[in-house]
Amino acid sequence: MDESPAIEANDLTRRFGKLVAVDHVDLRVPRAQIYGFLGPNGSGKSTTIRMLCGLLEPSDGEAKVLGLSMPEQAEALRSKIGYMTQRFSLYEDLTVRENLEFIGEIYSVPRRRRRERVEELLHLYNLADRPNQYAGTMSGGQRQRLALAAATLHEPELLFLDEPTSAVDPQSRRDFWESLFALCDKGTTILVSTHYMDEAERCHSLAILDRGVLVANGPPRRLMKDIEETVLEIESDDLRATRAALDRIEGVESVAQLGTRFHALVAAKLDRPAETVRAGLAASAIEAHVKVVDASLEDVFVAATRGRGEDAAP
Repeated sequence: MDESPAIEANDLTRRFGKLVAVDHVDLRVPRAQIYGFLGPNGSGKSTTIRMLCGLLEPSDGEAKVLGLSMPEQAEALRSKIGYMTQRFSLYEDLTVRENLEFIGEIYSVPRRRRRERVEELLHLYNLADRPNQYAGTMSGGQRQRLALAAATLHEPELLFLDEPTSAVDPQSRRDFWESLFALCDKGTTILVSTHYMDEAERCHSLAILDRGVLVANGPPRRLMKDIEETVLEIESDDLRATRAALDRIEGVESVAQLGTRFHALVAAKLDRPAETVRAGLAASAIEAHVKVVDASLEDVFVAATRGRGEDAAP
């Protein structure tokens, strides 16, 4: 097995006029893993993917994908990668089978192998009962399965997925991820962008992007374990007063309400955080149960992106 990284990028940068969409990003994506890009819309995820696919020329920096330099060797890369966008990009006036046959022709898959692959994928992605259905009449989950089948028909080494589950229900998302793990087990490397925390946690490794800057990078469990801030859970009878009081306590950096409790990020410099916050609430005549809890990936994201002002990279 090739031990070289599937993707290696150094100082990858893209500017659009004065806007810095991707700001000196370094990446190393191992083969046969699912690597995630986590970030809100406008964080640079899609722009980075387009540069790695050779669809967009970097303003600075360099990238090698499957050993090929981008964008100079983009043509040689195309037969080795699959690309699935967040918008359904197949032909709505063609049937399921016709779409897959057409994609096979585009990638010059030999006719016999193409027919075999179409049948394989129809069964693999639960489309065997609707090969003659027009794509435009399919549900979101069905379209998603068809798009994944099309992206993998030519058996690519590397799969780029740009917000692939943004328009499907939770069960379809879960089934989709099971399909991704099956592909990964067979040796496919997958780079997936998402703004869903639960999806990001499924990835083997993860890059968090904020305004084009890579602010955290590593396996999700390690990122959650290594967070510098302390995470507290606070319960009280008066939620409104508790929230107001928490905002006044020095060292409390972020507060989020989760139903009938609060989840707070507290600065690492704060000594005895649970006791300090409890005392701060008591000073406002609020009796509360305060305890230290494990960090979530959302906590990691908030901690990594907090404090990056408007003068940070867009």
